[in-house]
Amino acid sequence: MIETTLSGDGSRTLYCETVGEHYHSTKDGALSEALYKHVLPAWQYRIAGRSTITVLDICFGLGYNTLALIWYLRQQGYCGNLKIFSPEHDRKLVASLADFPYPDEFIGLNPIILELAKNLHYADSNLTIEIVAADARSWLRDFTTSVDIVFHDPFSPAHNHQLWTREYFAELRRLGANDLLVTTYSTATAVRMGLFENGFHIYENRPEAKVRSATLASLTPLSLPEIDMNLKQQRNPLAASLRDEGEF
Repeated sequence: MIETTLSGDGSRTLYCETVGEHYHSTKDGALSEALYKHVLPAWQYRIAGRSTITVLDICFGLGYNTLALIWYLRQQGYCGNLKIFSPEHDRKLVASLADFPYPDEFIGLNPIILELAKNLHYADSNLTIEIVAADARSWLRDFTTSVDIVFHDPFSPAHNHQLWTREYFAELRRLGANDLLVTTYSTATAVRMGLFENGFHIYENRPEAKVRSATLASLTPLSLPEIDMNLKQQRNPLAASLRDEGEF
């Protein structure tokens, strides 16, 4: 039996001993974090009204973002075609998810969970999910599929620096559609600067639920008050994006 941690909304998460972090905020809750920081803004600003959507879920982890998206779209009666690609280097973790105690909302998704745990792949008439057992940064270099939305949810910059740099966000922009939307839990100035320096408009995501603020980054303007990153940099000349080692 997997030893899990009860998070703030009653859903379960795990602690990663190797990294020294939980996979989700134990305060906000695993399911709430997936819904309010990723799925709901994706639905509002990109998915609603579109017949085809491609999502890049960085990284798969326990699968909450992918599963919450599928669950929510079913609740909305969405009948479009959804493709989800997600790198996850820990193959054993994905295999263990067949026995993970997910919240009741995901009960109807059990056939999908079992298939992903076994084969890293699921497909039906309007849904395709591909989990890639690889390092995210290395895999992205050869990935060429255009994506509409990125759920950017790796471990924190302190423990996974390479997935938060300006050069990494340039890779996302290369892959993205002209109106690419990136959702992330981080509100750090260095993260927002990395996105801004790649041409993204930056917004505060303030969920109505008791979940802490997050960040939305879009290549096209959203109907939200935009954060003035130029002004932020003027007020703090030391504000700078994270960079790959050896990049200046």
